[in-house]
Parts: sequence; C-alpha cells; structure tokens
Amino acid sequence: MNEVFSFGSYYPGDSALHRLDPRTKLLGGIVFLLIALLARSFVALGAIAVFIAALYGAARIPAGRALRSLAPLLAIVLVVAALNLLTNHSGRVLAALGPFQISEGSLRSCAFTAARMLLMMCGMSLVTMTTMTLDLTCAVERLLAPFARIGLPAHELGMMLGIALRFMPQFATELMCTYRAQISRGAHVTAGPLGSVRMLSSISIPLFASIFRHAETLSAAMEARCYHGEAGRTRLHPLRYRACDGVAAAILAALGACVVAIGVIAG
Repeated sequence: MNEVFSFGSYYPGDSALHRLDPRTKLLGGIVFLLIALLARSFVALGAIAVFIAALYGAARIPAGRALRSLAPLLAIVLVVAALNLLTNHSGRVLAALGPFQISEGSLRSCAFTAARMLLMMCGMSLVTMTTMTLDLTCAVERLLAPFARIGLPAHELGMMLGIALRFMPQFATELMCTYRAQISRGAHVTAGPLGSVRMLSSISIPLFASIFRHAETLSAAMEARCYHGEAGRTRLHPLRYRACDGVAAAILAALGACVVAIGVIAG
C-alpha cells in the first residue's frame, strides 16, 4: 500500500522525531508552514531545504520513500507554478503568445512558488510519516479540547482526521486494484488524456462501491467494540510534554529567526 500512496503513511522508526509528542509535531508543522510563507528569497528557501533534509536524516527516512510520498501531489505544484508563469509579467519579456507572456519575473515566480510548495509538502509529509494515525487523532483532540467547552466537537473532529488520513492510502490502493482487475479482464486502454478519462469513468463506480463497503465495515467494527465517542475513554499512554519537545520548539524558532533575518538582510 505504501508503494502506491505513501503521503500520510506512517514510517516505523525510533528516532528523536518519532518520540516527540504528536502535539509538538502537529503545531510544529503549522508553524513550519508559516515560516515557509515568510520566505521571500531563494536563500531563505535554501535554509529551509537544509533544515528539512536534516530532519529527514534524523528520522532515518530513505530518500526514495520521501520522494514517493510527494509524487501524487506534484500535479498540484505544476498547476500552481503554471498559473504563476502566466500571471506575473514583471521583467524582460522572453516569449509571447497572444495575451500570454513569459518574462524573467514570471520564470522566477514560477520556480520560487514550486520550490516553496515542495518544501511545505515535505514538511507536512514528515509530520505524518513520523506520527501514527492514532497519535495524530489524539493530538488534534487534545489541542481542540479547550474549545469543547463552547460546543466544539473536539473528539469527533480528531476521529474524522484520523479516518481521513487512513483512507487516503486505502483509496489509492483500491484505485490500483480496480484498475488492474479491469485490465486482467481485457479492458481496452487507449493512450493519451482521452483514454485516461475513459478509464477513470469506467472504474469510478466499482471504486466508490469498494470504498463505501470499507466505510460500512469500519462502522460495524466500531459498533461491535461499543464505541460511543469520548465518554468513558481512557488511554494507556497519555500525552505528556518532555524536554525534547522544548528543544524541538527552540530549533523551529531558530529556523524562523534565520528566515526573518535573511529577509531583512536581502531587503
């Protein structure tokens, strides 16, 4: 399953990142996204890239696994980068086709946006690859617990996040299984975008039927285990902040200060 879709899939390990409190990793991922959005130059993105590479090395995650986790999301990066290529017209014009122009500024904006999005995806992928789904669910629930006093369903939101993360690779696996089943039965596949659309339309019904069947199985399993929400639930390993969480927060703060300093110097 991980070879089909590894974004959001847990990679087992016993590194310092794996042992961090899931709340620290979740909040750290959000802060990291803000830091990446503060970057205004390729130098700042370079500092973030070195930081991400060091984290992947510390987590002992193979480079191939990290790259496969980003593969399904590259289409989003390409679309956003292409929009920047066509909307930014600053600098010298290099090529023009009707109302569309490609200039030096548009090329820089395209490359910068693509690099920043890739780094942001790498950071959030690292959070999910070093944290089990149940731990992420518990982290969201604990972080939203203060808002439960005003009626926010913290436990239900955490459970929805956990199920969604679990179903992302499951959905990709079912897609490949359905596709291979139709090919083995002699389904005709034509090359090109039109053939892909036809194949997608032919597998959509059995794909969603399989997904709904998994959802019903999950619902029946939860009812069989007398799941009634948060009421009366206890935890074998309650979440606790430790010294390593403070160190991680300090390192992330140092990265933020470095990015801000680079922006001030460059400005």
